Amino acid sequence: MRHSAPTIYIQLKNRVIIPKGKGVMLRDVAFLITEPECKELLYSILLIQPEQNDGNLILIDMLRVIPRIHELVPNATIEPFGEGRTIVQITETAAKQKPSVALFILVWLLLFFGSALTIMNFHADVSMQEVQIRIVEMLTGHRDEHPYVFQVAYSLGIGFGMVIFFNHLFKKKWNEEPTPLEVEMFLYQKNIDQYVVHQEYSKLNHLEDNESENQGGSG
Repeated sequence: MRHSAPTIYIQLKNRVIIPKGKGVMLRDVAFLITEPECKELLYSILLIQPEQNDGNLILIDMLRVIPRIHELVPNATIEPFGEGRTIVQITETAAKQKPSVALFILVWLLLFFGSALTIMNFHADVSMQEVQIRIVEMLTGHRDEHPYVFQVAYSLGIGFGMVIFFNHLFKKKWNEEPTPLEVEMFLYQKNIDQYVVHQEYSKLNHLEDNESENQGGSG
């Protein structure tokens, strides 16, 4: 280690996944910019060894990281960036299983018929068939009780419009913009992370209060 105190730029990742039984290293939760001879040594710092009672979600904040770095490099200047915390998700180490074809078909059928029933019920509520008959009558000049050509074109238009709206057809995306579903999933995950952070800080504060009470009682 060099005698001059290095400057360490650190940014914690937002959320990481760690296999069960593996210790959480600094390299797992952070990005570092510092002198090359320090980087690998810092990345090898063990922040925490998850226990069974820790659950599957662990909060690691900068207040836990900085003291561990100073233990290794006492005079280092640490410059943190971004969020000051990361969420560690503990998962089983079992091999990733292939998705079930039967389950995929079941979910696809449920979504298909559920969406179809929703669209049909909406059309029934707004009397869409009568509206279509009236539109065809206005365009052609005669009334057709079963405007199948118009209805087929209308149905294809709904499907094409959904593809354009969701910007997704199977694995094909028309451009790099996120789809509405991806945006909703991102917001959902962000809300979950915020809730987890709030709960973990509440637990830490509760533990600190209990320790303070125990120390006060023993004193």
